[in-house]
Order: sequence, then structure tokens, then C-alpha cells
Amino acid sequence: MSTAITDIEARTQGEAGTRHGHVQLTVKELKGKVDPDWCPGCGDFGVLAALKQAIVDLGLQPHEVLTVSGIGCSSNLPGYINAYGMHTLHGRALAVATGAQLANHNLKVVVTGGDGDGYGIGGNHFLHNMRRNVDLTYLVMDNQIYGLTTGQISPTSVKGMKTKSTPFGSVENAINPIPLAIAGGATYVARGFTGQQKHLVGLIKGGIQHRGFALIDIFSPCVTYNHDNSHEFFKARVRRLEEMGHDPTDFHAAMDKAYLWGEAIPIGLFWKRTDLPALDELEPVLAEGGPLAYRPLGVSPEAAKSLIQDLM
Repeated sequence: MSTAITDIEARTQGEAGTRHGHVQLTVKELKGKVDPDWCPGCGDFGVLAALKQAIVDLGLQPHEVLTVSGIGCSSNLPGYINAYGMHTLHGRALAVATGAQLANHNLKVVVTGGDGDGYGIGGNHFLHNMRRNVDLTYLVMDNQIYGLTTGQISPTSVKGMKTKSTPFGSVENAINPIPLAIAGGATYVARGFTGQQKHLVGLIKGGIQHRGFALIDIFSPCVTYNHDNSHEFFKARVRRLEEMGHDPTDFHAAMDKAYLWGEAIPIGLFWKRTDLPALDELEPVLAEGGPLAYRPLGVSPEAAKSLIQDLM
């Protein structure tokens, strides 16, 4: 636990008018010890800022939030925010996050990553997390390119896109994560744009509050390697679903809107259902006794210490 978290927790003692006895957190207090190393103008700065604001607006404390990531530019985010965090393996963030969420479902688990990490190598975990309805929020910083490896096509790069790996244009069809998530079992499916911060904050807050698997695919332009899908490109095209009269409980309407891509590209909440229980609500082992993280280990203190030492 970081010193910053400890200091904030200490301040909660004896203060009134706060959530569960906690002082109201500020965005400044959520700043991590490491400064972001993203390129100037990268959309990921907007995602980080929106996530911090959502946490503050919801009255959460750093020790109540866990961020988990895989590998990629966007996956460095857990180091830039003052909360619990894990930087895991390429494509495996959702698997690690599932374990953490089942062990302590009192935590708000937020997974952060990119389109390559999440829809490429992590595609298998993506599908099974959705069908299991694991209670977590997945923020995918979708820049339609592999940024960390300097500009190859990703699963969401459009057909014909010219990159280092496709100098004559990609011949592959792109993944559309929105209808994939709706059909795959996700119970909260949204799309945001870093150029519309307040709107994005609202979508993230909704995802964190939702009980079940929440996907928020976020247009987060790469200013260095993707000059096709730029801030200007999206700014001219994105349209809010709320202003289009969309009903997020209408499955067929959600699927229809998810396939729109052209002069008008919808952002907002496509799909939401609340009638399916989350995985931790279905697991009999978790039905009594609370989160596993708070239960006795079932082994001697000496054995537990030895196990921890072996893992360090």
C-alpha cells in the first residue's frame, strides 16, 4: 500500500459528512507516483483523467479500487493512478482481474488496456469474461493501431489501412467490439471518445456502478502512428446516442446502432441489462462468509509466510 493511500485513510477518522466516514477525495490525490510517458496529445491522457474524475464523483477511496492492465501503451495506466494496481501479462489482464474480483468482490475492479491487448491476444479472455458476467469495468483505449511496437495494424484497424505491417493496405476485416460484446453476454456496453470528457466520465461512472461485465470501448487517438483515425476525424463524426433517441434496453436497436460507421459514429450507452446476476453472486463458495480475501487462510502463519516469500 502506498504512503498516499495510508495518509488518505488516516484522514478519514473523525470527519463528518463523508461517504462511509471517508473524506471526499480529490482528483489531485489520485495522482500516481509515476508521471505518464505517453506521447503529447495521446488520447490515453483523457482516459486517465476521466477515470480519476469518475472515482472522485462516486466517492470512492484509493483502497476501494483495483486497476489491472496487460501490455501496451495504455496498459501503463495502473502506475499513473493512486489506487491498487497490477500490470500483468499481454492479453491476460481480464484473467487476473477475474481472480481478484472473486477473491474480493468488495473492490471496484477496473481493467485498462488497448485494442491489441484486449481484442487480439486477449480475445479469448474477453469472450469468456462476458459470458460469465464478471463484475468489473473494462476500459479499452481503442486507437486502431499497435502503438507500443511502433505502428502495426491492430484488430480494430479498418480494411485498407496502410501501416508498417501493411504498407499496401490491410486486407483484413476489422473487429467491431460493440456488437461482439452485446452478443457475447456483456451486460453494459458503451463507447466513449476522449475528446468528450464529461460524456466519458458519465459512461465510466455507469460502468463502475453496474453489477456485471461492463465494456467501455474508448476512441483514444494515437497521434504518432495513426493519422487516419485522429482527434479531428472523430470530432467531426461522433454522435451521442442520447441525442439520437436510443433506448439501451432495446437489443435490436443496440445492434443496429453498433454497426453504424461513416459520417455518423455513435458514442454512448448501447446496451444495458440488469436481470443477469454477476459471477460472484452465482458461486456457492462465495454465498456465505463474505469475500475470500477476508476469510482465514486455512493454513498456519508459518506456511502462509513461506508461500508469500516464494512468490516474491
